[in-house]
Amino acid sequence: MQYRMKTHPLSEEKLNDLLSRVQTGSLATLNEDGTPYNTPVHFVYVNECIYVHGLPKGQKIDNIIRDSKVGFTVYEMQELLLDENGKPCDTNTKYESAIATGRAALVGDLEEKRMALQKVVEKYTPQLVHVPLPENMVRGTAVIRITVVELTGKYYE
Repeated sequence: MQYRMKTHPLSEEKLNDLLSRVQTGSLATLNEDGTPYNTPVHFVYVNECIYVHGLPKGQKIDNIIRDSKVGFTVYEMQELLLDENGKPCDTNTKYESAIATGRAALVGDLEEKRMALQKVVEKYTPQLVHVPLPENMVRGTAVIRITVVELTGKYYE
């Protein structure tokens, strides 16, 4: 285990706050040849699952269909902590981060898709929560559910 994971773990409360506050994450899937494929995504964290939405076709979708193992990372850099003596190598960063591993699946259930997409609206465009989601958009949007197997977070200040 990394030193800072031992000395600076995020509490469950701070981890949940980070996952609800941060606007983008990075979804890592596996290409057919085993190389990683990282995609920046918008996401929501609901009931200990991470939901991502997007187009119903593409490399991340193909990768998930082939191999459901994924990684997911969020990171919030708050400020640089400059060394008092001006040593560039002793500059540090105040941050919070979370890393999840899990299994991803395309959501087929329309009610679960609608719930996830409504949570996306609440997070990113709260001024539009009263507008009903068009049925064709719910059906035509890919929603990926990541069932979290392990979730860790750390900070430094």
